[in-house]
Amino acid sequence: MVGVSEAFQSHVASGLTTLCRCWSVTRSDGVRFGFTDHDRDLVFAGSGTEPDEGDTADMLFRAGTGLTARSLQQATGLAVDNTEALGALSDAAIREDEIEAGRFDGAEVRCWLVNWADVSVRWLQFRGSFGQIRRAGGAFEAELRGLTEALNQPMGRIYQKPCTAVLGDSACRFDVTTPGYALELAAEDIHEGQYFGFEDLPGFEPNWFTSGRITVLSGAAKGLWGWVKQDRQQVGKLGPGTETPTPGAKSRQLTLWEPLRAIVQRGDLLHLTAGCDKRLKTCRLKFNNGVNYQGFPDIPGEDWVMSVPRQTGHNTGGSRR
Repeated sequence: MVGVSEAFQSHVASGLTTLCRCWSVTRSDGVRFGFTDHDRDLVFAGSGTEPDEGDTADMLFRAGTGLTARSLQQATGLAVDNTEALGALSDAAIREDEIEAGRFDGAEVRCWLVNWADVSVRWLQFRGSFGQIRRAGGAFEAELRGLTEALNQPMGRIYQKPCTAVLGDSACRFDVTTPGYALELAAEDIHEGQYFGFEDLPGFEPNWFTSGRITVLSGAAKGLWGWVKQDRQQVGKLGPGTETPTPGAKSRQLTLWEPLRAIVQRGDLLHLTAGCDKRLKTCRLKFNNGVNYQGFPDIPGEDWVMSVPRQTGHNTGGSRR
């Protein structure tokens, strides 16, 4: 067993063990949960005794939560460790609305074998993240993926005309906090969590936020975000099937590709980021960032690749443009 302390090995070798399982779940927003299958709560540092961790804060691992785990499959080499966690949905622990909002997507999970008689004697058996989460009948079932899951991600460049970078990432290098490219304001009119209406966005022309991002900074949906499908001046009601945009209107409507999975109320603080449609022209003229463009705008199209010499015309080997 890798990473097992001498104290834990001695406890297992004694033949009379007092072991239980403990899990910690850490969401991307920093909220942490502790669970145990023991019959009483346990408290120990959720990390800190492991050689690669520095967090020594005590964490409560709650009993009676109904959380269990199926057998853990582990292997040597680069094989992916996996298991599943089963549990009951509870307002005091994992709530259905938070799962629906995606707050547990990709959450970090750790699993220990713990000597409940002396919690300092424990072994970090598994470390990974939540995968697919299913809900039914007031319970949830979550797939747990090991650290080697990240090695399954495809790597390398994609040769295509549009830019492959995300606005503001390490490849793009554009500072999205530059004045004129971001805006914080309170939500005004909201329809189905997908349509956001504002009286006006002074200083930002229509379509400025198309392909951009809305991030919720306060309220029940804090931390959630969505991609902007359309930014236009609008008359009439919010939502699909509204009237044709009018250039002289002072009302702006931002439509997301899909609804946010939590309730956004009037007055909640929003952060808007300008949109990029991945074209070289936009990169140069809107962001003045053509030097970092990550696409290949001069790649010949399919028609050019499939073309063949003809009896008529110029077959000099020169440009076909």
